[in-house]
Amino acid sequence: MATTIHPTAIVAPGAEIGPGTTIGPYSIIGPSVRIDADSKIGPHVVIDGNTTLGKRTVIYQFASIGATPQDLKFKGEPSTLELGDDNIIREYVTMQPGTSGGGMVTRIGSRNLFMSSVHVAHDVIIGSGCIFANSAAIAGHVTIEDRVNVGGLSGIHQFVRLGNFAMVGAGSMVAKDIAPYCMAQGDRAGLVGINIVGMERGGIAAPEIAGVRETYKKLFLGSGTFQDRLRELQNSEGLQLHQRYFLSFIADTKRGIALPRSKQSEP
Repeated sequence: MATTIHPTAIVAPGAEIGPGTTIGPYSIIGPSVRIDADSKIGPHVVIDGNTTLGKRTVIYQFASIGATPQDLKFKGEPSTLELGDDNIIREYVTMQPGTSGGGMVTRIGSRNLFMSSVHVAHDVIIGSGCIFANSAAIAGHVTIEDRVNVGGLSGIHQFVRLGNFAMVGAGSMVAKDIAPYCMAQGDRAGLVGINIVGMERGGIAAPEIAGVRETYKKLFLGSGTFQDRLRELQNSEGLQLHQRYFLSFIADTKRGIALPRSKQSEP
């Protein structure tokens, strides 16, 4: 299929627009932008910087993709913003490239939904299959793994990690890592259980879900110190894949792990 560019759109020389892509009225595409095939760019969209969009990307009106990071340390370095396939980006979303203070790249996987007014800051890494509800704000250097849900009006602090299948409730302020498979809410966000529904929808078998749930209880609700419980569980025999990943994510934390809301005072 041919590329379709509205007469009022401005596509700079050097921009690469894939076949079957449409660009709507009054949109502006910068000279270092690459948009892959069958994408749909709505009206009044600005895409700038060293930005690459995968196949079948859909961007709604008034989004700003690839503009200069909101980081006073940024000095114009040739950093990038890279998105995979089948992402949906709704109205007023902002996404910004990396910086020399991070990895020089903001990288987003495939099949993600960014609802209205979501902000993705510099040097953020996002996996695939995630949903970000309206006005969620993702600060710089955040890592978000696969199948994560972030509720509306939530804020994710710099350098925080959200593990696979994590779920953050609306209005939460997340200042510590959220372990995989866990649900969190509040200011500052604490854990409120396991995301069983999300795991089921993701095709994780019932015995594996039960294993993660049991590990969660032993680690977060057991007796003794947190570090002793973590070491004991890591040395357990017969751990399933999801249990091992759950424990290794927690052991690798730099900012600290969010605890159940009833135990947030535990060191």
